[in-house]
Amino acid sequence: MVVKTFMDMDQDSEDEKQQYLPLALHLASEFFLRNPNKDVRLLVACCLADIFRIYAPEAPYTSHDKLKDIFLFITRQLKGLEDTKSPQFNRYFYLLENLAWVKSYNICFELEDCNEIFIQLFRTLFSVINNSHNQKVQMHMLDLMSSIIMEGDGVTQELLDSILINLIPAHKNLNKQAFDLAKVLLKRTVQTIEPCIANFFNQVLVLGKSSVSDLSEHVFDLIQELFAIDPHLLLSVMPQLEFKLKSNDGEERLAVVRLLAKLFGSKDSDLATQNRPLWQCFLGRFNDIHVPVRLESVKFASHCLMNHPDLAKDLTEYLKVRSHDPEEAIRHDVIVTIITAGKRDLSLVNDQLLGFVRERTLDKRWRVRKEAMMGLAQLYKKYCLHAEAGKDAAEKVSWIKDKLLHIYYQNSIDDKLLVEKIFAQYLVPHIEERMKCLYYLYASLDPNAVKALNEMWKCQNMLRSHVRELLDLHKQPTSEANSAAMFGKLMTIAKNLPDPGKAQDFVKKFNQVLGDDEKLRSQLELLISPTCSCKQADVCVREIARKLANPKQPTNPFLEMVKFLLERIAPVHIDSEAISALVKLMNKSIEGTADDEEEGVSPDTAIRAGLELLKVLSFTHPTSFHSAETYESLLQCLRMEDDKVAEAAIQIFRNTGHKIETDLPQIRSTLIPILHQKAKRGTPHQAKQAVHCIHAIFSNKEVQLAQIFEPLSRSLNADVPEQLITPLVSLGHISMLAPDQFASPMKSVVANFIVKDLLMNDRSTGEKNGKLWSPDEEVSPEVLAKVQAIKLLVRWLLGMKNNQSKSANSTLRLLSAMLVSEGDLTEQKRISKSDMSRLRLAAGSAIMKLAQEPCYHEIITPEQFQLCALVINDECYQVRQIFAQKLHKALVKLLLPLEYMAIFALCAKDPVKERRAHARQCLLKNISIRREYIKQNPMANEKLLSLLPEYVVPYMIHLLAHDPDFTKPQDVDQLRDVKECLWFMLEVLMTKNENNSHAFMKKMAENIKLTRDAQSPDEPKANEKLYTVCDVALCVINSKSALCNADSPKDPVLPTKFFTQPEKDFCNDRNYISEETRVLLLTGKPKPTGVLGTVNKPLSATGRRPYIRTTGSETGSNISVNSELSSSAGNRSSSDISETGVSENDENPVRIISVTPAKTEPVKNKEINSDQATQGNSTERGKKRTATASGTENIHQKPEEKNVDETGPSLAAKTRRGRPPKPEPQGTTAKNEETNKPPVRGRKRAAVSQESPGNLEAGNAKAPKQQDAAKKPAAAQRQIDLQR
Repeated sequence: MVVKTFMDMDQDSEDEKQQYLPLALHLASEFFLRNPNKDVRLLVACCLADIFRIYAPEAPYTSHDKLKDIFLFITRQLKGLEDTKSPQFNRYFYLLENLAWVKSYNICFELEDCNEIFIQLFRTLFSVINNSHNQKVQMHMLDLMSSIIMEGDGVTQELLDSILINLIPAHKNLNKQAFDLAKVLLKRTVQTIEPCIANFFNQVLVLGKSSVSDLSEHVFDLIQELFAIDPHLLLSVMPQLEFKLKSNDGEERLAVVRLLAKLFGSKDSDLATQNRPLWQCFLGRFNDIHVPVRLESVKFASHCLMNHPDLAKDLTEYLKVRSHDPEEAIRHDVIVTIITAGKRDLSLVNDQLLGFVRERTLDKRWRVRKEAMMGLAQLYKKYCLHAEAGKDAAEKVSWIKDKLLHIYYQNSIDDKLLVEKIFAQYLVPHIEERMKCLYYLYASLDPNAVKALNEMWKCQNMLRSHVRELLDLHKQPTSEANSAAMFGKLMTIAKNLPDPGKAQDFVKKFNQVLGDDEKLRSQLELLISPTCSCKQADVCVREIARKLANPKQPTNPFLEMVKFLLERIAPVHIDSEAISALVKLMNKSIEGTADDEEEGVSPDTAIRAGLELLKVLSFTHPTSFHSAETYESLLQCLRMEDDKVAEAAIQIFRNTGHKIETDLPQIRSTLIPILHQKAKRGTPHQAKQAVHCIHAIFSNKEVQLAQIFEPLSRSLNADVPEQLITPLVSLGHISMLAPDQFASPMKSVVANFIVKDLLMNDRSTGEKNGKLWSPDEEVSPEVLAKVQAIKLLVRWLLGMKNNQSKSANSTLRLLSAMLVSEGDLTEQKRISKSDMSRLRLAAGSAIMKLAQEPCYHEIITPEQFQLCALVINDECYQVRQIFAQKLHKALVKLLLPLEYMAIFALCAKDPVKERRAHARQCLLKNISIRREYIKQNPMANEKLLSLLPEYVVPYMIHLLAHDPDFTKPQDVDQLRDVKECLWFMLEVLMTKNENNSHAFMKKMAENIKLTRDAQSPDEPKANEKLYTVCDVALCVINSKSALCNADSPKDPVLPTKFFTQPEKDFCNDRNYISEETRVLLLTGKPKPTGVLGTVNKPLSATGRRPYIRTTGSETGSNISVNSELSSSAGNRSSSDISETGVSENDENPVRIISVTPAKTEPVKNKEINSDQATQGNSTERGKKRTATASGTENIHQKPEEKNVDETGPSLAAKTRRGRPPKPEPQGTTAKNEETNKPPVRGRKRAAVSQESPGNLEAGNAKAPKQQDAAKKPAAAQRQIDLQR
C-alpha cells in the first residue's frame, strides 16, 4: 500500500508531499534499514527511491549520516539484481531504473565521504551484472555510473580501481559482462575520466609509486585494454611509455616492448602513424642490448607485417640487422616472422625480406639453416606449384628452387639430407602429375642447381650400391676378411647419415638384425633392386619399419636412423613408369603439343633439358629405360638437328642399351647406321659417345669399330682441318677402347700423319691480334685439329698401357718441346698467341693425363714434370685456370701421383687473388680427402709414400729448387718468393699436427740436405739451390710450429727419382741462408703482389730474345673464396681481367670446366658479419703481398714509363716473377743490370708491371712497344666464382 502510494505520487503534489513527510522520515529509521526480512528491505528501498524522486532536488533527510546510511542501504538492495529468475526481480529493476532516471546518487556529492558510497555502488553493479540481464539493465547501470563520473568533481583512485579491475585478464575471464560494462562506461566518460587515468599511470610509470593502487602491477595489461577500448583514454600515457622504453632495467623494457608490440600490431591500430616518435623509439628496441627484448621485437614483426603491410619498409632494415644477430634464437625467429607473413600473403614480404631468409640458409647453426630452408620450400610449394597467388607471385619466388638445390654443395650431411627431403616433399611432391612437375623443374633450373640435383641422384645411387655390397657380404661365408670388409662398408654407410658418430652404432645394430633376419634382408634387396617400383619401395619401407618398431619405445632413435637410410636408397621418384612418363612429355614437346610456354620454357629448352634429365637418370636407373617405346623416342631425338639433343640420346643408349641386341633387334638395326654416321661426321662429342656406345652395347664391337676406323684412317687430310676434328676424336677413342685391335694400325697413323703431317706443320697463319685467349668459335680449325691430335696421342697410349715400343717417350718429348716452344712447335711464328695458349694447355694437360697411368708416370723425367708444373704459372689467365681445375679434378680422385699436388705451391706466385684462393681451396680438399682415405682404408698404410699429404714436401722442395725464377740462392727477393710458395703449401699441411706431422716434415727437409739432387747430382749450384730451399722450409716450419722439435714418429722415405741415397759419413750442417736473411724472410714487410715471370724455360737451350711485354693492372676483387653458389661459372665475364692495350678478356669469356658439387669446398655457413665470409682464405699465408696486405686490391696504381736500352738487339730485360724490381736511380745502372742478364729461351710467365706491383699481368693482350705509350691502368673488376 505504501509502496503503491509513493509510486503513484509525482513531484507537483505539494500537499501530498507535506502529508507523507513524516512517513518518509519514519521509513529511514533503523527499524526498516536493518530489518531482517529481505522483502521488507526491498520495499523500503523502493519507497526511499520514490521519496528521492518526489522530493527532488532536495531530499527530506538533512542529516549527512542518515543520507549515507540510506544510500548504502539502497546499494545493498541492488545486489538482488543478480538473480533474474527471482519473483522480486521486477521490483529490483524498478529500483535501479528509478535511481538511474532521477540520478538520485548525485545527492551524495554533498557528503564528505561520498566516495565510499560510490565505490560500493560500482562494485555492486559490476558484481551483479551477468549474461541473463537484458540491455535495459545494462543501460540503467551505465546511466547511473556515468552520471556520477561526469557530474562529480573527479574520480578518485579507489573508484577508478573499481572500474579498471574489470579489465584485468583474470577478472575479464571470470565475468565477461562486467568487462563489457566497464568498456562501455569508459567509452561514454572518456573525456572526464582520461585525466584520472593519466594521473594513475603517471604515478606508477614515471614516479614509481606502486602503492597508489592495488592495480599497479597490472599497468601494462590495463594500457593494452584501454587502448583497445579507446586510444583517447591514453593520450597522456603514451609519452610515458616512450620514457619506459629507455629504462635501465632490461625486464622493464621487455614488459613495455611486449605491451607496445600488441598495441602497434593489433589489426585496427593506427598508433604507428599517429605517434611516430613512439614508433621510432620502439623500433630502436630491435637493437636492444637485452636478448629477450630483441627477441620480443622480432616476434612482433610477424603480426605487424600481416596487420600493417604499410610498415614493412620501416621494419625491413631492423630485421636485416637482426638476421645477423649473434643469438641463434633471434636469427631463427627472424626467419619464422618473415615466412609466417609470406605464407599468409606473399605481398606482405618484399624481396629484401626474402633475401634475409635466403642468406640464413648458410647460417652456421643447423636449426637456423633448417628453418630457412623449410620456410622457403613451403613458399615455393604454395606459390609456384599450387599457384595460389598467380603468375606474379610465382615469378617472385621462382629463385627458391635453385637456391635450395645449391645447398647440396654444402659439406654437412644434415644439409644434404634436408635438401633431399625438400626435393621429395616440396619441389616434386606426391601429386598426380609428378613427372610433369619434375620435367619442367629440370628445364627451369640454373646450371649449378642442375649439377646439384644430378649429384643428389648420384649420391643416392652410390649409397644404394654400398647397401647392395653389404648384402652381398652377408651371403658370403664368415671370415676375418669378410668382417673387415663389412666393417668398412658400415662405416661408409654411416657417413651418409645424420650424426655419423651415433649412426655408426645404429648401423652396426641394423647390420646385426640383417644377419639374423632373412626376411628383412629379402625386403631390403627388393628395395634396392633395379626393377623396384616406387609403390613397391613404399611398401618395403613400411614393412621394414614395422619390423624394427618397438611399441614400448615411443621415441626410437634407431628406427629413425634406419628410416633415414631407407628414404635415401628407396626409388622415391624414378621407376619404369616415371621414365615412360618423362619420355611421353618429351615427345609432346617435340610434337609441339606440350604446355611448354605455359610452364615458362621454350619447346627447344624443354626438349634439351628433358633429354639431359633422362641422360642423368640413365646412369642411376638404367634398367627403367628398357622398353621399345622409350628407345623409339630416343631414336627420334637422334635424328634431330640439335647437336646437344643427339649427343644426350647417344649417351642414354650407351648407359641403358645392354639388352637391345638380344631383346630389341629392330631398335638395333636402326641404331647401328646412325651411330656409324655420328662417329664419322657428327660433332666431336657425338663421335666420342657413338664410339663408346658401340663398344658398350654390341657383341660384335670389333667389327663395328673396324668399319669406322678403316675409312677414317684412310681419309685423313691435314689440308682440310675442318673435317679432321671428328675423325681424330673417333680414332682416339677407338684406339683407347680396343687397343689390341687398333694399337698397331694407329702407330703408323700417328707417325706418318699426326706428328709428321699435322703437328709439325703450320699450314695457316694465325690472326695477329695480340690476344692470349679466344673463345672456341674463334679458334682456327687447324689448332683445334692439333689439340685433338694431342688428345689422340694420349688416348692411344692410355689404351696400350705399356711402353714397349717407346712411343710414350717420343710423345713426352714432343709434348715437352711444345711447352718449351710456347706452343709454336715449328717456331715459324705463323701461329697466333691465343692458338699457342691452346696448344700449351693441351700439352700440359696431356702430360698430366699420361701421368695417371703408372707405366707412363715412371718414364716422365723430372725435367718434363717441371715443364708440366710451370703451366700453372702460364702468362694466359685461362690456361692457368683450366689447368688448375684439371689438376684438382685428377688429384681428388687420387688418379695422379702425389708429386703433382706440389704444383699448387707455384700458385702463390699467381697475381690474381682469386686464383690463389682457389688453389688453396683445392689443397684443403685434396689433403682432407687423402687423410680421410688413409683412415678409412687400413691397407693404405702400405702406400703412405703415395698417399700421405706430408710426403708432398720433398716434391715441393725439389720443384721450387728448379724454378726458372730461382737463379740466385742468396737473393733475398728470390728467397722471399720461395718462402711464399713453401708457406702456401705448409700453411695448409700444418693446420693440424696429426701424428706429430710437423716434426715429420722438418725431418724430411733435414734428410734432403743429406742427399744430392738426382736430376743434377754433380752440379754444385743445383745442389746449393736445393739445400737453400730446404733451409727456407726449415726456417718456416720452425717459426710456425713449436711442436716441430719433437721426435719424428718415423724416418721419412725420400723419392729416389728426385734425390740420391744419403752418402756414408756425409754431413751437411751448413746454413745456406744467413741469419739476417732469415729475419728478413720472417719479419720483413710483405712483398707486393707477385709477378709471374718467365714460364716453361727450357732447362738447357740456346738463347733467343724472349718476348717482352708491358702489363696492365690487376684489379683484385675482395670476393670471398666461399661465396654463394649463385654466381655461377656461366656468369663469369671476361671483364674479370683488366689489361693494357687490347681488353681481350672483355670480349672473349673463357669456357669454364667446373668440378662437380661433391668436389667443392663452399662455405659451411654464413654468420653475422660479411667480413667473416673471407676468413676461409684470409688466414695468414706468411708474408702477404702488399696489394693484399694493405687492402688496396681495388686501387689502381698508375705505372710510370720505363726506359729500355735497345742497343743490344740480342739481349732483353728479364722480368722477375713474384715481385717488382728494387727501385733504381734514373741512369745507366739499371739499364746495364738489365742488359747484362743472360738471354733465356722459353715462354714467359705473365708479368706484372714493375712500376705497379699490385697489378695483374698484361692480361692476355699483346703489348704496344714500350717506347710508344705509357701503360694504362685497367678498370674492370674481377668477379670469379671459386666454388667449382
